[in-house]
Amino acid sequence: MEELLIYAVLFLLLLGHTLLAGKMYRAVHANSHLSIKEKNDWKLKALIFPAYYWFQYQKEVKQS
Repeated sequence: MEELLIYAVLFLLLLGHTLLAGKMYRAVHANSHLSIKEKNDWKLKALIFPAYYWFQYQKEVKQS
């Protein structure tokens, strides 16, 4: 039973990671002010640490 709980928590973490990465990916792709290289850099960052880089991206967008 404990193992099932661990798997459920890991699944929820993975699901959250995937949803946030997808949200950031769509936001970066829709931003017409970024160059192709900048878009690719942000998209790669979204796949690695989406929660951290989402806030970094939002700060950069607000400054522009």
